[in-house]
Amino acid sequence: VQLQASGGGLVQAGDSLRLSCTASGRSLISYSMAWFRQAPGKEREFVASINQSGVRKNYADSVKDRFTISRDNAKNTLYLQMNSLKPEDTAAYYCAARYGSNFYARRSTDYESWGQGTLVTVSS
Repeated sequence: VQLQASGGGLVQAGDSLRLSCTASGRSLISYSMAWFRQAPGKEREFVASINQSGVRKNYADSVKDRFTISRDNAKNTLYLQMNSLKPEDTAAYYCAARYGSNFYARRSTDYESWGQGTLVTVSS
């Protein structure tokens, strides 16, 4: 499956932003999905994941209660709603897909398909 992320931009601390990840080639219904991020000079880190139906979700502690992951399987699209953004949220954000139902996976190596990344910059 091919993934394309979009929606990044430059915002101020406290603002909100919604990222989207559109899939092509195959239906996302068979995939667990996730968002990762990578700040300059740092390793890629897990942000959030969601199961195939969209009912079950998993978040990194750093974004819990501020970010919401969701999906619309009819539109073959994954979302990340980011509220109360902080400067430390500045990073390139990547969507990822993993075939199957294990949405608890948090390692980047657990996911086989990746989007190209969209840059989020939060100014203080």
